[in-house]
Amino acid sequence: MAYDEDLAHRVRALLGGERGVDEKRMFGGLAMLIGGRMAVAVRGVGGLMVRVDPAELDGYCTEPGASPTVMRETPMKGWITVAPEACEDDEALARWVGRGTAYVRSLRA
Repeated sequence: MAYDEDLAHRVRALLGGERGVDEKRMFGGLAMLIGGRMAVAVRGVGGLMVRVDPAELDGYCTEPGASPTVMRETPMKGWITVAPEACEDDEALARWVGRGTAYVRSLRA
């Protein structure tokens, strides 16, 4: 399954002011990297994968449509899966993309 092109365009628009943004096809989706580090990915099965501070993971998982990311039955520390319906609202999408970019920027310090 191909990733949602409309969602990818919306994420690109939100990242328009960021320097050092690259895109790579990964895991059947489209990953957005900042300074070589993946911040957010448009998933091939819908929705997003967002990089977050592992210490804040449990708090983010209480939000509608958010759950820990699991790959090959293994939870990925510091990654949130955001369901497609939780990405429909522009404010919610901006919040999730902002969280991913902010965390990745904090890693460069």
